[in-house]
Parts: sequence; structure tokens; C-alpha cells
Amino acid sequence: MAAPTRPYGTGKRKDALARVWLQPGTGKIVINGKDAAEYLHRTKLVNMVEEPLLITETRETLDVVADASGGGIAGQAGAVRHGIAKALVDMDVEYRGKLGPSGLLTRDPRVKERKHAGRRRARRGKQFSKR
Repeated sequence: MAAPTRPYGTGKRKDALARVWLQPGTGKIVINGKDAAEYLHRTKLVNMVEEPLLITETRETLDVVADASGGGIAGQAGAVRHGIAKALVDMDVEYRGKLGPSGLLTRDPRVKERKHAGRRRARRGKQFSKR
């Protein structure tokens, strides 16, 4: 008999990728081995990560373990949020009805635009000189 698997979700945002596992517990969120508040530093980002758990009312009953890589702190927080939402649906398909309309299951498609030829950045042109 195979060992029971933990609900899993892969989240993505900008250049960040997060692998997220859920397990029964007391509501502890661990990202890259650190507590979420310690890793993310900003209350706004911690609240963003907790959003799927609050919507499904599972904040106090599940522990979250996440490995985040790539991008910056804000992108990683968005990736963890996306991963938690997908893991909740992996755990119970009924949560799709709550998380879907909230937009938490949709991957945010906004990424950095590439640099274009003849420009300093993606959209920033050369400095204009009248003389």
C-alpha cells in the first residue's frame, strides 16, 4: 500500500515559482524553512499568502510548507498564494467554487516585457536632444 500523499500545488507569478504542500496542523505557514512573516517581511504579503486559506476557512486547520524560487519577494508571495489555492483544490474539489470566482486559481499572466532594439529598456526610448 502506498503512503498517503499530501495535497500539492505549483504556483507561478512573474519569474517566481513555488512548490506548496498542505498538511493537517495549526495554521503555520513556512516558506523556504522560515515562518511566512519572517521571510516576507511585509504584512501585506503575509495577508496575500493567507487569502486562499481564509476564503476556504481552513486557516487554523492546515499547515503550509512551501519552496519558493526565482523572482523577488512579492513575486514569490504571489506564487505561494497561487500554489496554496491549487493545493486546496487538489485536497477537495469543492473549494474550486470558492477560489475560482475570487481569481486565485488563475495564473497572473503579467511578466516583464523584453528589451527592444534601439531602446534603453522595454519602452524607454533614447534621451531626446533638440540641439
